Amino acid sequence: MINPLSSPSKMLGVLVFALLFSGCATKKQMYNWGDYESQVYARFSTNSNPEQQIDALEKTLQTNKGNRPAPPGFHAHLGLLYGEAGRVDEMREQFALEKQLFPESAAFMDFLLNKSAQPKGSKP
Repeated sequence: MINPLSSPSKMLGVLVFALLFSGCATKKQMYNWGDYESQVYARFSTNSNPEQQIDALEKTLQTNKGNRPAPPGFHAHLGLLYGEAGRVDEMREQFALEKQLFPESAAFMDFLLNKSAQPKGSKP
């Protein structure tokens, strides 16, 4: 029986194929997730303090300056936390930033911005 990998060209082809696909496994992530996922989980699974979560997410942004951008939803989530903490101006800044970075979120961010502009207790 003939070994299919006996010729040097076939062995080289298999080696190139293996190298190409192993290179895909080491691809860098597009976004810096930092502590974002655990903060979202904490927000919805416990009665955690919004200020603690804000600090953790701000720290992620500070350590990420100039590297990979924050993932979709990061600034919107941070904005919601600012809103819970009563920091309305910072909330609006984060919603606007989310809208700028991820235009597909514009309709939802506009909804949240309009809702934040309404007086409490009034109906849209």
